[in-house]
Amino acid sequence: MKVYQTNEIKNIAILGSSGSGKTTLAEAMLYEGGVIKRRGTIEAGNTVSDYFPVEKEYKYSVFSTVFSVEWLGRKLNFIDCPGSDDFIGGAVSALNVTDTALMVLNAQYGIEVGTINQFRYAEQFNKPVIFIVNHLDNASSDYDNTIAQLKDRYGSSIVQIQYPINQGANFNAVVDVLKMKMYKWKPEGGVPEVLDIPSAEADKATELHAALVEAAAEHDDKLMEKFFENGTLSEDEMRAGISAGLIDRGMFPVFCVCAGKDMCVRRTMEFLGNVVPTVDRMPHFKTADGTDVAPDSNGPTSLFFFKTTVEPHIGQVSFFKVISGKVKEGDDLINSDRGSKERISQLFTAAGQTRTQVSELLAGDIGATVKLKEVRRGNTLNGKGSDYTFDFIKYPNPKYRRAIKAVNEAEAEKLSELLTRMREEDPTWIIEQSKELKQTIVSGQGEFHLRTLKWRLENNEKLMIEYHEPKIPYRETITKSARADYRHKKQSGGAGQFGEVHLIVEPYHDGMPAPELYKFGNQEYKINARDTQTINLEWGGKLVFVNSIVGGAIDTRFLPAILKGVMARMEQGPLTGSYARDVRIIVYDGKMHPVDSNEISFMLAGRNAFSAAFREAGPKILEPIFDVEVSVPADYLGDIMSDLQGRRAVIMGMSSEKGYEKLMAKVPLKEMSSYSTSLSSISGGRASFTMKFASYDLVPSDVQEKLLKAYAEKNQEED
Repeated sequence: MKVYQTNEIKNIAILGSSGSGKTTLAEAMLYEGGVIKRRGTIEAGNTVSDYFPVEKEYKYSVFSTVFSVEWLGRKLNFIDCPGSDDFIGGAVSALNVTDTALMVLNAQYGIEVGTINQFRYAEQFNKPVIFIVNHLDNASSDYDNTIAQLKDRYGSSIVQIQYPINQGANFNAVVDVLKMKMYKWKPEGGVPEVLDIPSAEADKATELHAALVEAAAEHDDKLMEKFFENGTLSEDEMRAGISAGLIDRGMFPVFCVCAGKDMCVRRTMEFLGNVVPTVDRMPHFKTADGTDVAPDSNGPTSLFFFKTTVEPHIGQVSFFKVISGKVKEGDDLINSDRGSKERISQLFTAAGQTRTQVSELLAGDIGATVKLKEVRRGNTLNGKGSDYTFDFIKYPNPKYRRAIKAVNEAEAEKLSELLTRMREEDPTWIIEQSKELKQTIVSGQGEFHLRTLKWRLENNEKLMIEYHEPKIPYRETITKSARADYRHKKQSGGAGQFGEVHLIVEPYHDGMPAPELYKFGNQEYKINARDTQTINLEWGGKLVFVNSIVGGAIDTRFLPAILKGVMARMEQGPLTGSYARDVRIIVYDGKMHPVDSNEISFMLAGRNAFSAAFREAGPKILEPIFDVEVSVPADYLGDIMSDLQGRRAVIMGMSSEKGYEKLMAKVPLKEMSSYSTSLSSISGGRASFTMKFASYDLVPSDVQEKLLKAYAEKNQEED
């Protein structure tokens, strides 16, 4: 493969819902570009894109796949992305390093929830979008309805380049209103006949052509002048106008294909080669500190690594985009994230697991290399004169979590290593070794996401695992003031132990005035705060420790020991053993012994006094609450709301968005355990949701009683 200049390179992400035909389209493009001699199929498990064992097993894409096609003197770099929301990480990575999105639609279903979600990401990253209507040979395909849905959702920016003739089982032709020709195929597809438009289609084709000409003129002042003067534009002028419209995201062209029979794929690629903008015409990347970096092949070398895979017999394969400069085999570069030196021993362009060695890649190009020592996804490698660091890929929050453990406990360390490695391949897996819960928690985008992880561990790595319902990270706090004292006294020959602590506890919130006076029973306690420590707890909330000792009742050297005892109890609350938070403690009195008092005595006295006061202070359990946003077709709104309310949700608001309703709710994490599965079942897979931690709130009384009972029973069993 020759070395392509920056103005000859086009980077394109292939998006779409599951079942839209992205992998089949990619296969047809590779075939048309001469990269493969024969098109594979998903059923046969021999496609370029879905080459990992788990993808062949499940018959759907799990990872994004990078491939390149040389076409019309251009290099087209594609990234074929998984369609399932469970594997959205691949699409997010791809959209960050490509310049244009092909959004593939299934003509049977039109706009699906996956389409909407992925379009939102394309919109967020300001990427041009081209819609590809696929499966036009299916008996239930409905192109007109698909166009109506597109226009209803995206308005006048939807511009048809083509429309089908004889859609359904007899589909064999499209009218192209840019070329003003009809393309017709034999039943087996392949190379079409290029014919004049039949008279029966002339009026419709002319009307759509006029709309396309007008849309193309809108995005270039010179073209608009020509349009007003001549009433039309040449084909080349239309291409220029469409390209400008794509860059402005003011135009979303629509193409028709039957990818399975390779119908109209070649014509679509001609459009990509001729019209889609090259790298040098697109917005520049910015470094982590906001520096603008142009894709200049004569600039300093800088590579950003956006994807890694681990392949048998090879090890780690690292995919990168050349942000600036050029990279050659043998180059020594510096990892700006880790400070280590790396040598690029080999350079490749990829077509799935097939790699073609190249000598050099220039700014804007996408390539791969192997056997780097310390490079991880998200790292930047720089040459001389460059100290760039890029950190622009932000992944969605997880939606589904499970505790994971090896069936054979002796393989726990191996499991940890594999999970760390697999997260490099899919960054939307979040792995947490929870000291608090005493569990390894793996979080992902949905049940399928974690099911895929399990399959890979058990089938590829021969490591049997179990998933369990994860524990909930509850918190404990208090709702009123209370007082307690505790004397620790121990005598067993020789030096003894003695420490006595008197303290008050109360709920704490930011901005509370300093403590002055408390009344318990008939006795008042006047507080003179001599010193106050505010501790931001690593598990959230605060502990405020107030020294109000007068008259030297407790020496100040013992106060750190008292605080240490309190913190030990804060880490294991008296109700359920959960972390405690948002408490103010006032140590106001106590006693010492001139010989027997020491740090351990006051640590134990402080811990027990705090525990006793905590139990008398209206202790309550707090649970994590999440902000949940559900996007659901209007037809399912009632069922979704009922399901949420059954999960103790508080509906915060609703809004409508062209056939879809958006529900905002606050829901306890406990109730979200299997929500992704339930939502998919209720909506037939057409709804989606996001969730983000919001706050800790008090659990209802009945829930608290159940938690206390369960904790007591657990302790009895352990005893």
